[in-house]
Amino acid sequence: MDFRIIARDNETSARTGVLLTDHGEILTPVFMPVGTAGTVKAVHQRELDEEINATMILGNTYHLYLRPGTQVINKAGGLHKFINWKKPILTDSGGYQVFSLAEQRKLTEEGAIFQSHIDGSKHTFTPESVVDIQRWIGADIIMALDECTPYPSDRHDIERATMLTGRWAKRFMDEWKRSTDAYNWFQDWA
Repeated sequence: MDFRIIARDNETSARTGVLLTDHGEILTPVFMPVGTAGTVKAVHQRELDEEINATMILGNTYHLYLRPGTQVINKAGGLHKFINWKKPILTDSGGYQVFSLAEQRKLTEEGAIFQSHIDGSKHTFTPESVVDIQRWIGADIIMALDECTPYPSDRHDIERATMLTGRWAKRFMDEWKRSTDAYNWFQDWA
């Protein structure tokens, strides 16, 4: 992936740019429809492509992992083929969905242990496993596992979550570097 800045505003430091991925260019800033389980609800693919002119969609690692499952998506040739989308796909880490399951999850230094909202089965997301899951899905851009804090949160909880997320990000990056696949990740905290 390559990113080039096209224009800057010197007063505000705002910028526009273009991300080049294997599945096409993305002009930034970008409107990215959310396709939680691979499809954007209530919008036909043709509308996304031709009328809305979406250049990228966002898939949700948590939901795709649970249903239809990474093996199903991988066997289909990746999420692009599974949903017939030829443009870039960003997958989030699933961290927010795990956060939203506060009553059904436990965070440790190792990762997040949670129960499926579908069938109650137990699963673990680690910084390393979310790299693998997003790789198997075939995303163009992947994101690191993070701990989301509720609102409001006190300073101590925010600092603890930030430090844990930082340690997880290092492990995520180490795993990403070990991979030979051509996919990219965002440091959304930078």
